[in-house]
Amino acid sequence: MDSDLSLLKLIKNVNVYSPESLGKKDVLIASDRVAEIKDSIDKKSDINVEIIDGKDKILVPGFIDNHVHITGGGGEGGFVNRTPEIELTDITSAGVTTVVGCLGTDGYSRSIGNLLAKAYSLEAEGITTYVYTGSYRVPVITLTGSIQTDLLFIEKIIGTGEIAISDHRSSQPSFEELSRLAADTRVAGILSGKAGVINLHIGNSPARLNLIEKIISTTEIPITQFLPTHIGRSPELIESAIRFAKNGGMIDLTTSTNKVLFKGETTTASRVFKYMLDNGVPANNISFSSDGQGSLPVFDDNGKFLYLGVGKVKSLFDSFRNSVLEQSVSIEDALKPVTQNPARYLKLKGKGEIAVNSCADLLLLDKKSLELDTVIAKGRIMVKNGELIVKGTFNNNN
Repeated sequence: MDSDLSLLKLIKNVNVYSPESLGKKDVLIASDRVAEIKDSIDKKSDINVEIIDGKDKILVPGFIDNHVHITGGGGEGGFVNRTPEIELTDITSAGVTTVVGCLGTDGYSRSIGNLLAKAYSLEAEGITTYVYTGSYRVPVITLTGSIQTDLLFIEKIIGTGEIAISDHRSSQPSFEELSRLAADTRVAGILSGKAGVINLHIGNSPARLNLIEKIISTTEIPITQFLPTHIGRSPELIESAIRFAKNGGMIDLTTSTNKVLFKGETTTASRVFKYMLDNGVPANNISFSSDGQGSLPVFDDNGKFLYLGVGKVKSLFDSFRNSVLEQSVSIEDALKPVTQNPARYLKLKGKGEIAVNSCADLLLLDKKSLELDTVIAKGRIMVKNGELIVKGTFNNNN
């Protein structure tokens, strides 16, 4: 066993957010679980315990990034624009301890098998991983031959996505096709005990969320089955997403995205988040995701490719921090989109909270600046005092 995992860890005198504030506590970690949370926990002299000083810090759950192109994305500008696979340290240095991997435009030269292999690799290196089956296109290309058997028999597959709609790069799925896809994913989720959600890439088309809303209003498939993402890409889509969320839907803000003008200012995920809260959207109905390692292509009005950027997982942490420091959102509400909400919505047991027997995925942040100090994933210290302790296999800790 890794010697780091064999130690008990005791975080002393730290302000705990679960994400609700629990006040100043001591938190004991045993292996990969939170064992105790008390006002004071005494260290037994005959037991080997690593003491971590929480003075002037806050303790929050490890962040969940529910949309990461872990095998890379891109290709919209040709093979030279394929973005590279993500590295472990790109994730952990951003305070993320759980990722959900997905494919995007390219579901051909990149595959579900490739996606799963990368997910297992990252898991072996120390974080928690899940994936969606499929890519932009419908019919969906799966691993086992169907959405149902992918979800039923592949533990890491928790839903379908990212399916593209309202976008010139989508396969233009019909109402019937997307309804059947949603129904298949929902039933597979019910049978497997998984979330069975459909992660939907929403493009710039004026159709926006119309297709999803038609399915919800004319079939028995509930609004909770859908997770529309990239909803900050236009003022019109933001307003559509607000209505969607007020009706009980979950909406996802992409934190590394091309900026657009909104209400006279350039948008950021944190600014749109605050706008949504001010306009009556419950904080429980919003999640953040980074679109990490995904391509951020820019096209002209005729759909011609102009240039490419790359999404960064670090943008997730920056958006949380900016929500508090720049937009004056409470720490409790700012944490929900990156912890509690995706954990609940995706049915990730033991994630997104700090509670007895929850996963020991924890972040220590500076109390005033909210800078990242320490990252603990599954009970193992990955980052300490801002320095990388564990690196990826091919970094070899050098």
